[in-house]
Amino acid sequence: MKTAFIGCGNMATAIIGGILSSRICNQEDLMASDSSAAAQDRIRHDLQIRCVSNTEAAELADILFLSVKPQFYEEVIAQIKDTIRPQTVIVTIAPGKTLSWLREQFGRDLKIVRTMPNTPAMVKEGMTGVCRNEFVSDEELACVLSILESFGKAEVVPERLLDVVTSVSGSSPAYVFMLIEAMADGAVADGMPRAQAYKFAAQAVLGSAKMVLETGKHPGELKDMVCSPGGTTMEAVRVLEEKGFRSAVIEAEKACVSKSRSM
Repeated sequence: MKTAFIGCGNMATAIIGGILSSRICNQEDLMASDSSAAAQDRIRHDLQIRCVSNTEAAELADILFLSVKPQFYEEVIAQIKDTIRPQTVIVTIAPGKTLSWLREQFGRDLKIVRTMPNTPAMVKEGMTGVCRNEFVSDEELACVLSILESFGKAEVVPERLLDVVTSVSGSSPAYVFMLIEAMADGAVADGMPRAQAYKFAAQAVLGSAKMVLETGKHPGELKDMVCSPGGTTMEAVRVLEEKGFRSAVIEAEKACVSKSRSM
């Protein structure tokens, strides 16, 4: 199964790393292209896979990842649309680029899977939303899912929810990093060394997320378990509610969805 990537930035590098570590396909069957000389050097020397041109990637791939930034999709598709074989499965990772838009750009019916991964893929804790068009078989979808699950979790969703996936998962690591930074700033303000503050804050977020995933309990129930009557946590929660913490997160996600739909 020859798998190619057009664009080899952080996300493509994470996906390739997952493929290599899980041995889903042989190293000699992986290839990537990129316009950046630094990225080409990374492809050859760090990833140690074949460095090709965009058109070579399109011609040779059984599974082709379009992993360039959304603003370059139209240009790249124009370069490769006449060289892609009908049996090739095209996997996109760009927000806002719908299946109908992609069909229009390619000018013909092709097998397309839309995905929205996130940067925790870089530490094999990614979360990816997935949808496909009608030309992708169950077997082909399973093959794509096996790749996506090599660096985290993947779940099939209706295309109408993929912009929501962008807000709740694709973009949300940035919100969490801001939360960790703010938590650490608060600890530093009260005298804790910064490196130690980052460690305490990050581990608290990691452990809390693991509790949600592994206990199956509602996040509100888990919150209540920490909030003793008249205690310190309840006082902190009171201030967060007073300052609009919950509403700020919801409004940020709604803005993210709106931006994704307009891209």
